[in-house]
Amino acid sequence: MDITLPLGKERVSEIGQLLRPGKLFSVGEAAVHPGGVVANTGLAMKLFGGKVALAGKIGSDPFGDMIASAFARRGAERWLIRKEGETTSYTVALAVPGIDRILLNHPGANDTFSAEDLSHELLEGAALFHFGYPPLMRGMYENDGEGLLSVLKKARAAGAVTSLDLSMVDPDSGAGKADWKSILKKALPLVDIFVPSVEELCYMLDREKFESLRKKAGAGDICEFVDVEADLRPLAETCLEMGAKILLIKCGAPGLYYKTASAEDLAPISDALGLNKAGWAEKEGFEASYVPDRLLSGTGAGDTSIAAFLTALLKGCTPEACARYAAATGACCVSAYDALSGLKTFEELDAKIQNGWKKRESKGEA
Repeated sequence: MDITLPLGKERVSEIGQLLRPGKLFSVGEAAVHPGGVVANTGLAMKLFGGKVALAGKIGSDPFGDMIASAFARRGAERWLIRKEGETTSYTVALAVPGIDRILLNHPGANDTFSAEDLSHELLEGAALFHFGYPPLMRGMYENDGEGLLSVLKKARAAGAVTSLDLSMVDPDSGAGKADWKSILKKALPLVDIFVPSVEELCYMLDREKFESLRKKAGAGDICEFVDVEADLRPLAETCLEMGAKILLIKCGAPGLYYKTASAEDLAPISDALGLNKAGWAEKEGFEASYVPDRLLSGTGAGDTSIAAFLTALLKGCTPEACARYAAATGACCVSAYDALSGLKTFEELDAKIQNGWKKRESKGEA
């Protein structure tokens, strides 16, 4: 469950301007919705017209009841796994005007998720298998990522193209102490489409760069200080060298960066999905964000951007069009407190773009 608390109406530069010990602070109405990659990316893909099966593990608590009910209303409850005696994962998102949201996460039943929870019936005939948030799932990062490898191998064995999303890591948690560079080195050869954020990627692959950017940003958003040439391209080249074929790096409010492998490396994806190798091979670009009609919360913006990117890819769009739909969807998502209410269909996005939807100033050509 995602529980979004809107804090204040005036823009601030750091959370300390709002929250202080001993102070009573009035907040807006809490928005409570199913969240995380399964709900946000999966249900958004359904909204965009995809045929999607959603698999996740929930507990036997009230949050589990709420998720099961919400999924049932959308005809998406079949593959939910309910574990008696376990709790459901939830995230409290503090939505503060002017700064990135602050997330408080309880992993719950996600910690025990494993490849055994993915049935052969579920995977049979799947064109694409999208998996998200292994840093929030203890079974995925323990033992040097053996659980994550098992999940990806099972999806590959079923014939699915694989897609992987990450999440930010609490440095003081078990996930924060895991060797993510080693885990990704083993996992990315099994990943066709890799869709992390720049913060996640920096933390996992180049800690020195991450600390440098964090110092430069101070109390601000790291994404505003990322450079295409100095930061994004080296990270992207590392990911492609490790085995990823199509890379989309979420860069928060500034936009999205993409880079793809050679036609030879893309051949398996092309064969499975009918991807135009010539149109996708060795592409690179930065897609600046569109200016949102209003800015309420970033909850789910990355997840739904990925949903748009993957759906557009499955529909046969070019990488440029996929990135454009992803950027436009992110701008729509932040106009609501939940992940789905602000979304628009691709046809509606096309019309809005053609009518001169303003974009943020780009970080430069890639």
